[in-house]
Amino acid sequence: MTKVKRTYSSRSRLSLPSSSPSSSPSTTKRKHFGEGAENEPPTKKRITNKTSPSERSTKSKKSVLRQLHFSIETSVLRTCTICGLSYTRGAPDDESLHRAHCSRVQRGMEWGREEEREAGKVGVEEIQSAVKLKNGKKGRIICFKANVGGRIGSKLAILLETINLALSSPPLSTDILQSSKAYLYLIPSLTNVHREKIVGCVIAQRISTAMTVATPSETLLKGDSNQATDHELPPSSPTHRLVTVDTTSGLFCNPEALPTPLGIPRLFVPSAHRRQGIASRLLSAAAATFIHGCPLDPVNGDVAFTQPTEGGHAIMQNWGRGGVRIYEE
Repeated sequence: MTKVKRTYSSRSRLSLPSSSPSSSPSTTKRKHFGEGAENEPPTKKRITNKTSPSERSTKSKKSVLRQLHFSIETSVLRTCTICGLSYTRGAPDDESLHRAHCSRVQRGMEWGREEEREAGKVGVEEIQSAVKLKNGKKGRIICFKANVGGRIGSKLAILLETINLALSSPPLSTDILQSSKAYLYLIPSLTNVHREKIVGCVIAQRISTAMTVATPSETLLKGDSNQATDHELPPSSPTHRLVTVDTTSGLFCNPEALPTPLGIPRLFVPSAHRRQGIASRLLSAAAATFIHGCPLDPVNGDVAFTQPTEGGHAIMQNWGRGGVRIYEE
């Protein structure tokens, strides 16, 4: 007869209490509260995650998937018809920049008591007072160094940033600002008697040479020379050497550099105050006072513009009567 070996532990099993009514009194007493608690293991509480209906609805909302569609034909880039600034629609930084820029382009910036208190310290001069415009309003023209610091310098920096964005021009370098003066046209504010509006700005720079603007007859010959071949027109021809400044307005210059003392790199008037003679009055004030004791005459070629826009070209021709020159900034 074969003996079967036990492969499990020979340790005696723990006797479990019976569920029958005939269980021993000792096991029954353990069920009472407080009796033998020190010998019993701690009861493990079952942890349940209870979520409120509002939380369940929030989770269900977050898990909802949305399908996006690309609109290739519609561009997010917008160009404002008032200020001409292009910005990205829906971008908070771009929209904030556009709102501030568009407001300054339309209505201009303010000149208040803070600037007046600092004016004497930085050398702000009043060039003309009670200057009457075409609409009957009167204002004044002030002048100061373009590289001035302090509150007035910060005000001018914001103004130049607005002008550069409006004209799509690069910022003026430090060397240019050091040799320049800022001329501002101020009119009383309609909402605050202690503040004024900056409705015009001219930056006047000391330069050395500039080029004369080609006459309409020379420009016409330039157009004919573009249609001719190099064999038909010799390189020594005057029309062959004209410098192209702006083809849209038909602005060409003779390449010869002539002595010119005054340059105008920036000229700006807010859209709400244009066609009132502000630009011409600022230019006349700059030509008369830029060099102390030596008034300049634009008709004689003493003043030059940088590459002007279409509006700047019209002001240049009307104010200088054809004598204003062009220089490279």
